[in-house]
Amino acid sequence: MLLTLLLLVIGCAGAGGGEQQVSEETEQASEETAGGDGGDTGKATGEDAAVRIPLTDMGDHAYLGFSGGLYSNGSNTPPADHAAVGAARAKNIRPLDANGTPSPSGKYVLLSIGMSNTSHEFCGRNITTDCWPETFMAQAAQEPSVNNSTLVIVNGAQGGRDAETGHRPSDRFYDVIRDTRLSEFGVTEKQVQIVWLKQAIARPTVSLPDSSADAYRLESDLAEIVRALKVRYPNLQQVFLSSRTYGGYATTKLDPEPYAYESGFAVKWLIQAQIEQLGNGGRIVDAHAGDLNYDAMVTPWIAWGPYLWADGPNSRSDGLSWEPADFGRDGTHPAEPGRAKVGALLLDFFKTSPATRCWFLAGQTCS
Repeated sequence: MLLTLLLLVIGCAGAGGGEQQVSEETEQASEETAGGDGGDTGKATGEDAAVRIPLTDMGDHAYLGFSGGLYSNGSNTPPADHAAVGAARAKNIRPLDANGTPSPSGKYVLLSIGMSNTSHEFCGRNITTDCWPETFMAQAAQEPSVNNSTLVIVNGAQGGRDAETGHRPSDRFYDVIRDTRLSEFGVTEKQVQIVWLKQAIARPTVSLPDSSADAYRLESDLAEIVRALKVRYPNLQQVFLSSRTYGGYATTKLDPEPYAYESGFAVKWLIQAQIEQLGNGGRIVDAHAGDLNYDAMVTPWIAWGPYLWADGPNSRSDGLSWEPADFGRDGTHPAEPGRAKVGALLLDFFKTSPATRCWFLAGQTCS
């Protein structure tokens, strides 16, 4: 079903201050000229040890000693207690006025946070209106079942802003979103209640299983971001994370394999850290992630959004694959077909996930 949806979409389609960042100009140039303990671990067999299998398809396999599944025990669905919290957070999502007060004439915002790829896939390069037709926002605008009345979808992702961005609520990254993204739709920070977060480290250099691998660093970066998001957006209820798409066609060092693949473990470990911390009464804090206590309003509730990695042209179990034509000349930033694939995956996720469909679809209620 997913493969059919992706093919239909592709056939109809005509991406802060102070931190060390790769600049938007550098990313554009590459497109134009080149075109803890780590959480849940398992025992790797000799044949598994360095084979990259999509996390969703790993089953009993392991990668360099790290077990798969989006969640613990090889599962691709959240534990029942964590899912129940997500459902409760969904019930809190409601139309708010500009001051964050419930209002039948108010709005609630789904905001993207991340780097250039995130921006390209969500709406287009650093834009949030007149989105490229193959992107998620454009697809959602054309989908009759989507709540396009009280739900406002905004692209907050920005080129040249990798995972080192947005660690502090005062970072200029968030000012840009407030002043040039949210304002375009006449909504405010107090109306932001859902975030899609997709980030990566620019030019990673250390891979797993090294104890200083960039995957651990990314877990820490993502944790800093979700804490900052809760401060900047006080009514934020849910954050859904995705890791990178395939990096095996990359012609630059911006984010090649195995780092694109290993970013999935960073997301997995972060979400597992919150599950384990709250499952132990908030007492056990992950060494890489730090405090993720949603009961104490330190962070929002976090969970997986769509998982985007597949092993190049080798289709994973749901049919997703990545071809060279899905990417620009640098093999990293998405071309039109790649943007259409991610847009379709996002649309399908928000329409079908038990934690999202009640507020994403028209005529639904969260119960």
